[in-house]
Amino acid sequence: MISMGGTIGAGFFVGLSGLIVVAGPAAVVTTAIAGLIVYLVMRMLGEMAVARPSTGSFVDYARMAFGRWAGFATGWMYWYFWVIVVGIEAVVGGKLVALWLPSIPQWLTAVVIMSIMIGVNLLSVKSFGEAEYWFAGIKVAVIVAFMVAGFAFLAGAWTGNVGEAAHVSNLWTHGGFAPNGVAAIFVGVVTVIFSMTGAELVTIAAAESSHPADAIRRTTQTVVVRILAFFVISTFLLVAILPWDQYVAGLSPFSSALEAMGAPYTADILNFIVLVAVLSCLNSGLYTASRMIFTQGRNGDAPAWMTRVNKRGVPTGGILFSALVGFICIAAGYVWPDTIFLYLVNSSGAVVLFVYILIGASQIKLRPRLEREAAATGGLTFKMFGWPYIPALVTGLIVVILAAMGIRESTRVEFLQSMVSLLVFVGIGIYLQKTGIKGRYEGLPANLPKGVDEEDYSPGRIYEDVD
Repeated sequence: MISMGGTIGAGFFVGLSGLIVVAGPAAVVTTAIAGLIVYLVMRMLGEMAVARPSTGSFVDYARMAFGRWAGFATGWMYWYFWVIVVGIEAVVGGKLVALWLPSIPQWLTAVVIMSIMIGVNLLSVKSFGEAEYWFAGIKVAVIVAFMVAGFAFLAGAWTGNVGEAAHVSNLWTHGGFAPNGVAAIFVGVVTVIFSMTGAELVTIAAAESSHPADAIRRTTQTVVVRILAFFVISTFLLVAILPWDQYVAGLSPFSSALEAMGAPYTADILNFIVLVAVLSCLNSGLYTASRMIFTQGRNGDAPAWMTRVNKRGVPTGGILFSALVGFICIAAGYVWPDTIFLYLVNSSGAVVLFVYILIGASQIKLRPRLEREAAATGGLTFKMFGWPYIPALVTGLIVVILAAMGIRESTRVEFLQSMVSLLVFVGIGIYLQKTGIKGRYEGLPANLPKGVDEEDYSPGRIYEDVD
């Protein structure tokens, strides 16, 4: 539920409109391609995470594979991405609440929403998990209800507001299945991959469970498949219920489809759903950013105070520092929306693709080492198939997608500003690796469980004493 909650956000409920406008009915193929890429990335990450569960997840694996600079750059880039997401989601949340309570300043609502999510994360990892479970549950229930109603509508259960126009033939009768050409199918892959961002959270969260290897093995095989089904089936229903050329980029396609189906209170329903998605992403963002800070501090790549944990195993330093940066993003969103805030959004836009590339490269390099380590216990229990060819192919494909961002005029600024972020983090990481400068680590609680050493400890993890 945590993984699905982190993935199904505002990008799903609103962003699919832009994809449909670009690719037409062929958006169904685009979501399938993007979903397959994310699934394969998760399989690669799952192999490493089952063999070595860690709150640092892909940050630790990049460090193992390529050295300190790779771990430093991956961790801080991913943290940067999520704290910007936290700020963006809080601003969006303020705008959504203003639709119902216009007399309350939007910035105040954003601050209140942010403060509530900070409180949830500070309580315990259990409180975070409970909140995310219910947020994700609401979103999943809504999507399932939409799919059931959508298929019933297409089957002719009622006519709604479109009459005969609601038919599967909408997939090919308005300029063909790919009205803007085959190239448009692949152009939209970038958009969908960004909308699916968050599936990798499962490997971070599972490391804080009592049986991390089992949790990671199970969820990396099932959760991503469910996410893929949600995206593909929902996109199919959207382009079948209404002709693709009746959707407007930036306007929720679900709102348009529900209006066509004759659903009452469409605007309020969608606003509520998107608000839940915002709260979910904000909750996940704070959780993930704080764990990235903890990992960086444990590795000596963050100040000691950022890694302090309370008696419940919650990294309070990481949560509060990430929240502070989130508040700065909120301020930028209201004071400098077209300058500083826009730069922050653009400069974090391609970060996920950088991280996916490093996940693929790390898996390719670490497989022989992990197999040697697991030989004594019967070998790896969860393996990425087709190694090294499929991992290399997927990693190369993500590089091509990243290059396409640089070529396309509409995403070029985002690509270039994200490259600046990458170069800064990599440059600092290389400098620290060469100089050997390391920060102190204060994240450990006063008394570690018996038999658990510093390198094995993760915040929030449930341990049993080991003889």
